[in-house]
Amino acid sequence: METTEGVEVYNNPDHRAGFVSIVGKPNVGKSTLMNVLVGEKMSIITSKAQTTRHRIMGILNGVHEGVDFQLVYSDTPGIIKPQYKLHESMMEFVQGSLEDADVVLFVTDIFEKHDDEEVLERLAKTEGAVILIINKTDLATEEQINEKIAFWKEKLFTAAIIPISALKQEGINTLFTAIMECLPVHPPYFPKDELTDKPERFFAAEIIREKVFLNYKKEIPYSTEIIVEEFKDKKDILVIRAVILVERQSQKGIIIGDKGTMLKKIGSAARADLEQFFGKKVFLEQYVKVEPDWRNKVQKLKQFGYES
Repeated sequence: METTEGVEVYNNPDHRAGFVSIVGKPNVGKSTLMNVLVGEKMSIITSKAQTTRHRIMGILNGVHEGVDFQLVYSDTPGIIKPQYKLHESMMEFVQGSLEDADVVLFVTDIFEKHDDEEVLERLAKTEGAVILIINKTDLATEEQINEKIAFWKEKLFTAAIIPISALKQEGINTLFTAIMECLPVHPPYFPKDELTDKPERFFAAEIIREKVFLNYKKEIPYSTEIIVEEFKDKKDILVIRAVILVERQSQKGIIIGDKGTMLKKIGSAARADLEQFFGKKVFLEQYVKVEPDWRNKVQKLKQFGYES
């Protein structure tokens, strides 16, 4: 790597680089897989569907069997039929990731019910190589796994079909080798020391939002958005002021809890993870505000970063 007039020029003619998009229906383990592949916690992982709302890029640089590479992974929202303007924006993120993908990791799991026409329609339009992943194999017998492989061989043309357990990190090396085989020769798209395309305050908001998903039930998590209004990185401490946005006054009361107990609970849990993520002390302030029907307000969605 050398620099010409402030621009990095990569001289390795054999360098491989590409965009690898992780797609599939909700709750099949896409975010867990993304975090395993990148080696960093970048995406929310909960048992609830639709936790990922944005296209989150994780950048992995390294050398594999003597080949210098840069993989730009994209974790995307689960493919659903939109019910809100928010969902429409989420599906635009999915479409954008498919359009520029060199490799598509189509994640299914051992329990999927084959009601996946929505996903297959989108995959039919992509020009990237498709690797089909059957996740959660740690919960299945060998016979069940073989049945799923046979089903998908009939259903979809792919570069490879790979059974894995993202949770147990089984089959990951086989998957990585398959990705590298599909990766084109290309200079790196990002500086080699970058880990993601998202700013630090984005991950601060995601960590807080994860605590909401983990601590509340029913519609509350899906009606919530986190806005980081202040993010000051001082010498000895990181100061974060965040607004937890909800759609109804009744939801505000639930988020705060009796005498503020729930808000303190999620604040304490978020602060611990924020300190681990950023590697320093964190002072976290949280407020709860009501923004009626924000999931259907185009201007609000743009303000919150829901643009592909």
